[in-house]
Amino acid sequence: MTDVNILAKFILKWEGGFVNNPNDPGGATNKGVTIAVWKAQGYDKNGDGRIDVNDLKLITDADAIKILKSNYWNRWFADKITSQAVANTLVDWVWGSGAWGIKIPQRLLGLKENGIVDYVTLNMLNNRIIKDKEAFLQDLYKARYQYLNDIVKKNPKLQVFFKGWNNRMNDLVKFNKQFN
Repeated sequence: MTDVNILAKFILKWEGGFVNNPNDPGGATNKGVTIAVWKAQGYDKNGDGRIDVNDLKLITDADAIKILKSNYWNRWFADKITSQAVANTLVDWVWGSGAWGIKIPQRLLGLKENGIVDYVTLNMLNNRIIKDKEAFLQDLYKARYQYLNDIVKKNPKLQVFFKGWNNRMNDLVKFNKQFN
């Protein structure tokens, strides 16, 4: 059985406190939660009647984990994925890259790339895990490294994040070894 709390420890390790880097298309972020995602939660942490950056600055690890579970883990139906390492990889990808963290894995599974995890996607995924989990993980890692290269090529301003993204991926690969 997979567990969101295992991934949460990894994500919180890599997601620092509040940042608002002008090169980051996600804008203001705290614990990996963007201002847009926080606004969508509808939670006015400081009680001033507005959901804004001041509220984002106040979020806790528990808030970030709740968002991770509801918006990203559940989006992949990760409780039904039969491998913690695969769940970690897929959910971390959608956490960092939105629908591409579903579309590209769907491509690897030979499915229509619609960015929506349905029972067909989930069944194909679990069948692929049964067939050869390690080979599929390697395919996921390769595709995600390529995705990172591609987005920097498309938007050179993102180069400032490239080393950190690759370090995170390297650490995810290492982290996942305990689940093989």
